[in-house]
Amino acid sequence: MFTRTRYQYGSLETKERKKGKEVWEFRYYEPDARGERQRRAVMVGTQEEYPTESAARKSPVVQAILLRLNAEQPSAAGAANFGAVIARYEQEEMPERYSTSAAYQSYIKNQIRPRWADTPVSAVKPMAVEDWLRNLALAPKTRSHVRSLMHTIFQCAERWELIDKNPIKLVRVKGGTKRLKTPRVLAPEQFHSLLPLIREPYRTMVLIAGCLGLRVSEIVGLQWGDFDFPGFTLLIQRSVVHGRVGDVKTEYSRDSVPLDTAVVEALVLHKARSFSTPEGWLFANPATGRPYHQEEIQKRHIRKAGVATGIGGDIGWHTFRHSYRSWLDETGAPLTVQKELMRHASIQTTMNIYGKAMTDSKRQAHSKVVEMVLNSSKSKETVGRNNPATAIGS
Repeated sequence: MFTRTRYQYGSLETKERKKGKEVWEFRYYEPDARGERQRRAVMVGTQEEYPTESAARKSPVVQAILLRLNAEQPSAAGAANFGAVIARYEQEEMPERYSTSAAYQSYIKNQIRPRWADTPVSAVKPMAVEDWLRNLALAPKTRSHVRSLMHTIFQCAERWELIDKNPIKLVRVKGGTKRLKTPRVLAPEQFHSLLPLIREPYRTMVLIAGCLGLRVSEIVGLQWGDFDFPGFTLLIQRSVVHGRVGDVKTEYSRDSVPLDTAVVEALVLHKARSFSTPEGWLFANPATGRPYHQEEIQKRHIRKAGVATGIGGDIGWHTFRHSYRSWLDETGAPLTVQKELMRHASIQTTMNIYGKAMTDSKRQAHSKVVEMVLNSSKSKETVGRNNPATAIGS
């Protein structure tokens, strides 16, 4: 005889703690590996966070659990609010890489959850989402990121059989791939003028950024064991963001890059004076023994040096990566080589994102062409006036 599993609501009770405020505890049953029901309990939050049982039941923790427990119920799909889907995504699918998850959590907290949490998942429609995105006070590229995250969350809902089709597939973001501001690129002379004004160890960090084109999260994540000095290579294999050690941005970012002898010499000098740690961090804060936070270095040292040299205070860590790509272009390096040195998955990224800055070399090349054309034109006019054959032909 077939027994239908009933919809499970679970129960909420307050629980005293030896230290701190009372908390809500959610209790429910869940089958184990043998299919036998086991009682579970999870802390939801304090009574200060959720003053009533109704508020605690609407918490992301409870909503995510109920959505998972009742996944096989026919009514679950229609009854689920998008907030429950978001909560389950946060618990089960959120990327492990800190910088990515931090950005996603920001989009969820500030944009997605306030607008869509109480909307039934089946009631989220493409045009409503598109209109909402259009009116967000965000840059087009950021709106595109929000749209992509919603698409990912709905993909999970589709896999969980809560919906038949992903509505975000039809949502468009006008200008979502365009930058509002052209990335700043420095001339080699400008970069060179910055270095004397930046004190160590930040000067060596900037030197690595300009000579290797690494992301700053990769620079602060460097350890001495990553270097093969006899072979003049460096293996990029981790990143550090806000003091959290994580994986590199993409699988293509995990790669070896060449080291010029001048860079090796600078690193050897840095090692002799750097703060030593058991992990072998290149750039550890002596006060903590952990890698520096890159934002403060950019604010207090790089931008100030930019202002002092007359370059301006609108430069930062990524300016050096854009500049590195531009300098590769000036050397005449093939695009395939540039892609490998930038460690991009696609050559289109190398061309489209890092290849559109207005550099002095572009202006100089343009001026040379104009000069050639105008001088050639003037020469022909002069020849025409002085050549009788030309005059007869006209």
